[in-house]
Amino acid sequence: MIKLLQHSPSTIFFCSLLFIFACKEDPQKSAEEIVDKPETEIFVEKKSDSGLDYDPTQWTEIRAEDGYTIDIKYATTDNFVHEIIYPCGRFFLRPEVAQALEMAHAEVSKEGYKFILFDGYRPRPAQQKLWDKVPNPNYVAPPAEGSMHNRGVAIDLSLTDLNGKEVDMGTPYDFFGPEAHHDYTKLSRDILDRRLLLKSVMESQGFQSIRTEWWHYSFINASYPLDDWQWPCLQ
Repeated sequence: MIKLLQHSPSTIFFCSLLFIFACKEDPQKSAEEIVDKPETEIFVEKKSDSGLDYDPTQWTEIRAEDGYTIDIKYATTDNFVHEIIYPCGRFFLRPEVAQALEMAHAEVSKEGYKFILFDGYRPRPAQQKLWDKVPNPNYVAPPAEGSMHNRGVAIDLSLTDLNGKEVDMGTPYDFFGPEAHHDYTKLSRDILDRRLLLKSVMESQGFQSIRTEWWHYSFINASYPLDDWQWPCLQ
């Protein structure tokens, strides 16, 4: 400041302006850097953390690692049309349906059983393939109308023991006859008890059964549109 006072008034005034401008701009620039940097880092972190090949806000993938036995019949020829319907076997549900299934699985585990899953979300083009093979509304929902599977809220499942061995439920999956009906009683007490257990546990978590198929349950606490999305096949 001693040297500055030795200069002319105009020089002092000009230097003062430069000093004020510098003090005013630097804090603003620093503030922008502090605000912008965390936002950029958070965006990148979210993008890299996903690593999923589907939209998790719309779908949840159910895997064997989650404690279930997965046996997707329509990804094989082991089904009632004896043809492969899905290009590969992955099991998807709407997120809240997956949560309800998890709670039901926890309940049935207390009784010494686990779930084996046969079918969940079914793309509408796959529904068309089934309809082309069996155009009978008693067994396959017409594609124009769609099924609860096409909405991602239906599950076909059965029970296994805690070691993953499938137990006897009276008929195989996708058996079309009176023996598969809930009101059919000409079965052993053990089979009837297992059917009743599956039904009561699923209904307690918001699922509804249908009269003709002991394995089929639809989640009724949420509504979704019919969907054509096809999951990608893993390499």
